[in-house]
Amino acid sequence: MTITTPVKAVLASNQYFLDRQNAMESNVRSYPRKLPFAYAKAQGCWVTDVEGNEYLDFLAGAGTLALGHNHPVLIQSIKDVLDSGLPLHTLDLTTPLKDAFTEELLSFFPKDQYILQFTGPSGADANEAAIKLAKTYTGRGNVIAFSGGFHGMTHGALSLTGNLGAKNAVQNLMPGVQFMPYPHEYRCPFGIGGEAGAKAVERYFENFIEDVESGVVKPAAVILEAIQGEGGVVPAPVSFLQKVREVTQKHGILMIVDEVQAGFCRSGKMFAFEHAGIEPDIVVMSKAVGGSLPLAVLAIKKEFDAWQPAGHTGTFRGNQLAMATGYASLKIMREENLAQNAQQRGEYLTQALRELSKEFPCIGNVRGRGLMMGIDIVDERKPQDAAGAYPQDGELAATIQKFCFKNKLLLERGGRNGNVVRVLCAININQAECEEFIKRFKQSVTDAIKAVRG
Repeated sequence: MTITTPVKAVLASNQYFLDRQNAMESNVRSYPRKLPFAYAKAQGCWVTDVEGNEYLDFLAGAGTLALGHNHPVLIQSIKDVLDSGLPLHTLDLTTPLKDAFTEELLSFFPKDQYILQFTGPSGADANEAAIKLAKTYTGRGNVIAFSGGFHGMTHGALSLTGNLGAKNAVQNLMPGVQFMPYPHEYRCPFGIGGEAGAKAVERYFENFIEDVESGVVKPAAVILEAIQGEGGVVPAPVSFLQKVREVTQKHGILMIVDEVQAGFCRSGKMFAFEHAGIEPDIVVMSKAVGGSLPLAVLAIKKEFDAWQPAGHTGTFRGNQLAMATGYASLKIMREENLAQNAQQRGEYLTQALRELSKEFPCIGNVRGRGLMMGIDIVDERKPQDAAGAYPQDGELAATIQKFCFKNKLLLERGGRNGNVVRVLCAININQAECEEFIKRFKQSVTDAIKAVRG
C-alpha cells in the first residue's frame, strides 16, 4: 500500500486553509486568530506561507525553536534516528541515544548533584510532576506561586498560573496555592519601583514565610520563573532570586524554577537562574530542550528524589526523535557559544528599542535578558502611577501586532491586558536579521499609532 503524506503546499490561499480550520477545529485555537496564514516552509528565522509571502519570525514556536526552523544539523539527527532502526516509542526504556542525551544535559548542571526525570512532553506536565514530587518529599500540601507567573494550562499547573482569564472558567482548581507579589521594576506591585520596590518584595516574602501569624502553613514548594514570560517578560532581580533561595533552604521548602521558556541560552546564560548564582532544588525544562520536538525533563537535586517507581508516568516520555534533536541542539549551543550570541544580540535590540522609545513615547519600557525581551506599550497621554509607569495600552499593542503581521513580522504579546510586545526569536539570529526586525517594528508602530490615534 502506498500512502502519500500531504506535506507539500497546494495551490490555495491562506484564507482557504483558515476557513477549513475554522470548520474543523475547536474554538480553543488562538495563534491563527492573530497570525492568519498557513505555513508552507521555513528555514532559520524565516517562514513562507502558501501564497509565497516571506515573514521574519520573532515568535519561534513561543521560544521552542531555539535554533530557528529546520536547522540542518537537527534535520540530519532526525534522519540518523530513522535510518538507525531505533524504535520511535520507548516509554521510559533505555536506549543508547537516551543515555547520550541524559549525559549531555546533565553536563550543564553541577557534577553529580542532579538526576533527570523524563515526564510527559509538555512543560505543564513537567510542572505537575515537580509539584507532586515536592509534596511527596515534604509531606506538606501548600505551594507558593507568584502573580504574573505562567506554568501551564493543565489543572494543577493552571492553579499556579497568575492569569485569571483561563482560570475564571474553571472551578475548583488545585487547592493550597498562595500567590505572592513578583518584583517588577516598571509596574511595581507596591507602587515603589526600581531597586527599592524589589527590596520591598524580598522583605515581604521573607516575612510571610517566617511570620507565625501569616495564616498559611509552611509550603511544600515555591515555584517561580527567573524571567516571567507570558506575564510580560519580567526578569527577577538577582537579589530576589538569592533571597528566595536563602529563605527556602532555611525552612526546608523546595525551590522549583520553571525554565521552560527562559532556559537554554535565551537569557544570555544556559539557564536564567544562573544570573543569580543559585542552585534550585528542581529545574523544569521543556520547549528548547527537545530541539524543536516535544520533550520535557526535570533536573532534581539527588536528595529530593523521593519518587517510588511509576510515581509519575507518561506514555510519551521516551521521544527518541526529540532526544536526538535535543542532543544536537545542546552540542550546538555549547560549541557555538549561543549564550553569548543571545547576550550580544539582545544588547543591540535593547539599545535600538530604547532609541525608538524616544521617538515613540508609547514604548514605555524595554526589558528582559538576552533574547527574551518585552516592549511595554503604554498610553503616555494619561497620568502615571505612583511608580512612574503609564497605563497599559492593550489596544495599541494589539494593533502593533496586526501591523507587524502586515509588514511580514511574526511576534506575540503578553503581560497584563496583552500590552507587552514580546521578542522570542531564535538564539542564533544574526545582526542583519536583528536590524531588519527594528526596521519592520518601527514601521509597524508608526502604522499602528496612525490607525488608533490618528
